[in-house]
Amino acid sequence: MAAKIPIAQTRMFSNVFICRDCNKKIRTQTIRILSGKIKCPRCAGKTFRPIRKK
Repeated sequence: MAAKIPIAQTRMFSNVFICRDCNKKIRTQTIRILSGKIKCPRCAGKTFRPIRKK
């Protein structure tokens, strides 16, 4: 199994969220997601989930 590089893990998974409606990826701060300030650029939804680490 390949070793996980911490810098690459941070770059790929930090502050990345997925729209629950259309599965579009968006990178933003967690506090902005929780406060509801972010809308999905594709479907204008406001429900997001964090990206799953593989």
